[in-house]
Amino acid sequence: MLDQLLPILILLLIVIVFGAGMLYLTSLAGPKAKQTPERLMPYECGIPGQDPQTTKFPVKFYLTAISFILFDIEVIFLYPWTLIYIENIKQMGGYLLISMGLFMGILVFGLFYEWAAGGLEWD
Repeated sequence: MLDQLLPILILLLIVIVFGAGMLYLTSLAGPKAKQTPERLMPYECGIPGQDPQTTKFPVKFYLTAISFILFDIEVIFLYPWTLIYIENIKQMGGYLLISMGLFMGILVFGLFYEWAAGGLEWD
């Protein structure tokens, strides 16, 4: 099993090192702006900001984000599962079908929860 997992771990290490390296190089090459009180003031569309610092987001914003995550995860896991299911249908098709049914049931429960909370209504 380690021979199958080793390339993924190596790739993960390369991605982490590359990302950290790019962040470090950007901090070295980027301009160093002086922090003045004028720079730290909020500024939007040509005029100083007049809204309070703590802007409250509506609940619908979070419900839309939950909906996106819910269906995005479903699609991400459904495609590889289909490929595995087709290859292993004779050996453990029942187990794979039940496990995906449980996964889809949890996601459908999340959809009904969002529906009951009013996240799908656009007034």
